[in-house]
Amino acid sequence: MIQSKKQYKQRISLGQSGNALTTLIVINLVLFVLFAFIKVLWYFRYQDHQLALSFFNKSVLSWFVLPADIDKMMSRPWAILTHMFIHAGIWQVFANMLWLWCFGYIMQDLTGNKKIIPLFIYGALAGALAFVLTYNLLPALKAQLPYASAMGASSGVMAVAIATTMLARGYRIFPMLKGGIPVWVLTALYVIMDLGTISVHDTANLIAHLAGAFTGLLFMFFLRLGYDWSRWMNNFFDWIGNLFNPDRPKKGKSIKEELFYRSSATPYKKTPNLTQQRIDEILDKISEKGYHFLTDEEKELLKRASKEDL
Repeated sequence: MIQSKKQYKQRISLGQSGNALTTLIVINLVLFVLFAFIKVLWYFRYQDHQLALSFFNKSVLSWFVLPADIDKMMSRPWAILTHMFIHAGIWQVFANMLWLWCFGYIMQDLTGNKKIIPLFIYGALAGALAFVLTYNLLPALKAQLPYASAMGASSGVMAVAIATTMLARGYRIFPMLKGGIPVWVLTALYVIMDLGTISVHDTANLIAHLAGAFTGLLFMFFLRLGYDWSRWMNNFFDWIGNLFNPDRPKKGKSIKEELFYRSSATPYKKTPNLTQQRIDEILDKISEKGYHFLTDEEKELLKRASKEDL
């Protein structure tokens, strides 16, 4: 396999170190397993499963999901971020991670590692904002406001799906099947299945998913105009990652100074060109002044000449 093709396969490999898609999926799955384990502990504590589930939701889960009540949300602001990684059931997390892998793989194939996590977060935050505003602005939902909460990665996945479709409308999957299936067909299937699983009475979640889709569309629209919404977030992640990195350049020091001018080793060794004319000049100098007047470089040339029979 040629080197460029090998590097390309490594870049989009699901298990590759530093893979943004892998990071997203792992975070969601690890948190799902963690909360499932905690829920099992509550089941052991209470024999009545309904009672155990009720106490688990109130004592544990409610601190990490996003409440629609603004006053309650302000008392747990971290829920704005944590809710997008929390899933209630195995089918919910399985479906979200499957679709995230499908569309995230294509996006990472085309754009690399730097777009998918910011886009996912933007979509999830847009969905959260739409969810909270819907419950607080629609009179029909005011009665349910104290009990309503949002969780899951659906809005973030929707943003990734729409942005991927906008990025490469002509992209085809399974190319061995008569030229492949256009990515927009996969997107249409996903949107129908996603919106079809939402109850017609669940207006807030429906609007939240649509807000995620609209965010993905806006992300790609501004990216084509030259405005990359992911840049500042990637810079922030890099800054956080370098906080405890001892090899990072210190503030006020140039990279050139850190990497080159402070080195104790010689960066290269100069090797003079060996020619017959140069050897004759050295021999003339020996006959006129003596061997001890030769420089180290001239002595090295004579040594090389004796080995090469010049």
